[in-house]
Amino acid sequence: MVGRTSIWLVHPSHRTRGFSLIESLIVIAIILIIVGIAIPNLIRARMAANQTSCLSNLRTITTAAITYSSTCGNGYPPDLATLGGVGLATCNAAILLDDTLTPPPYRKSGYQLSYQAHGTPIPNPPPACANAGFNAYVTTAVPVVVGQTGQTSYCSDEPGIIHYDSSGFQAASPPLHSASSPSVNLVSSSFSGTTQ
Repeated sequence: MVGRTSIWLVHPSHRTRGFSLIESLIVIAIILIIVGIAIPNLIRARMAANQTSCLSNLRTITTAAITYSSTCGNGYPPDLATLGGVGLATCNAAILLDDTLTPPPYRKSGYQLSYQAHGTPIPNPPPACANAGFNAYVTTAVPVVVGQTGQTSYCSDEPGIIHYDSSGFQAASPPLHSASSPSVNLVSSSFSGTTQ
C-alpha cells in the first residue's frame, strides 16, 4: 500500500448552499425599508429631547438671573459669564450656573444660547462689582441647524415667561415692560405662543 490516498467525495445533495443573489437583495431591501422608517423617528425624538433640554436651560438661566438680581443688588447680570465662575460667589462671578452654560460658544444640546442685558445700567452698583447690572435682559435659544437639532426657537425675559417661535428662527424679544405697567406681558406678533 504505497501512496494510497483516500478522497472523500461529498455527494452534491449534501453540500451547503449559500444565499442566492436574489435572496441577498431581498434581505438588503427589507433592512433599508426598516432603516428608512426608523431614522426620521430617531431624528424627531432627538429634536424633542433637544427642545426639552433647551427649555430647561432657559429656565435655569432665568432663575439664575433673578437670583443674581435679588442677592447682589446689581440689577440683572451684565452678561452670561457673570452667572458662572468658581471660588467664592461675588457679583462678578455669582456661581449660579455651571460651566456647561457660561463659557463661549454658548451651545448646548443642539441650541445656540444668548443673553443680552437691556435697558439702562444700574446707577449706583455695589463697589465690589466690576460692571454695573441692568434693569432688563433677554435670553434666547435658537437651533444650531433648524430641522435637525431643533425646530422651535425660544426666548425669555425678566418675568420668566418663555416665548417660542415654531419656525425655528430667532424669536424676537418681547417689548420691554414700562415702569408704569411692570406686570403686563406683551408678546410681539412674531411669537407663535408662550409657555409657562
